[in-house]
Amino acid sequence: MRPVVAVTRRLPAPVEARLTSALTTAVDARLNADDRPLDADGLADALATADAVLCTVTDRIDAAVFAEAARRAPDGRPRAGLLANFGVGVNHIDLEAARAHGVAVTNTPGVLTDDTADVAIALMLMAARRLGEGERELRAGRWSGWRPTHLLGTSLTGATLGIVGFGRIGQAVARRAHHGFGMPVRYLNPSARDAEAAAVGATRCGTLAELLTTSDVVSLHCPATPATRHLIDAAALAHARPGAILVNTARGDVVDADALADALRAGRLAAAGLDVYEGEPRVPPALLALENVVLLPHLGSATVRTRRAMGDRALDNLEAFLAGRTPPDRVI
Repeated sequence: MRPVVAVTRRLPAPVEARLTSALTTAVDARLNADDRPLDADGLADALATADAVLCTVTDRIDAAVFAEAARRAPDGRPRAGLLANFGVGVNHIDLEAARAHGVAVTNTPGVLTDDTADVAIALMLMAARRLGEGERELRAGRWSGWRPTHLLGTSLTGATLGIVGFGRIGQAVARRAHHGFGMPVRYLNPSARDAEAAAVGATRCGTLAELLTTSDVVSLHCPATPATRHLIDAAALAHARPGAILVNTARGDVVDADALADALRAGRLAAAGLDVYEGEPRVPPALLALENVVLLPHLGSATVRTRRAMGDRALDNLEAFLAGRTPPDRVI
């Protein structure tokens, strides 16, 4: 019997073609033809009936899902031995529960660095120059013509950029900002990145408060963990430099949306640019009501090349696992 691979969402066509043709003699691929997100019951069924599951960031696979999958499986443990995640972040998966149930987890690092960094820079520009406000005004037929005081924003050139999380994407943003806009860069990172920082003349900050008080733009690139949940809260935002801009392309959990909305309404922040939200696809109504926030629907990696590369990386992990090898991007 061929091993069964369950896929929770539609994948780019070339990735699905590779899975169903190149691997067709090796696996029985169960695709999600209508692309509807699986609920907890569907995810538990996938874990209980497939040998591996190719999942995405929309799939909340918590301890209860693992327990239900184990209950449904004949031997009292999930049939699936691998969760091949389509994406880098794995905060939607309970890793301790996966480990306890003997399920390996992989991700797709590296391939989405440049595209996510590009979106971070785009959000900085849109927020600083009030471009979202301008487009909404024009489309609504409210634009009355050019005038000297219309939608005045701020310039990124020479502004200080603070980066929280100086990994691959944080470094890529730093290079773009420093070399493209002449922005001095400051960063906060728990691990030593001094060699990488030297390339853009970046200065390490010892605390989040220090970074916030010395940065005109703050860009978040840290992983979502229990330690970073609501890292940017009311207390943190109280340290922000007046007129600062906050950008988040990391994970929505890192920001307390209510505190952010309060800071934007009160003028403690000039603007924000967000591509991710806690509890996606729900976006907090308080943010939707504000003009000085740019909101994107999680587009950081959304290019044809990158989404295909992410799929190929997930399939590389899947192939290695099914062949009895250690997957190259194993998280646990």
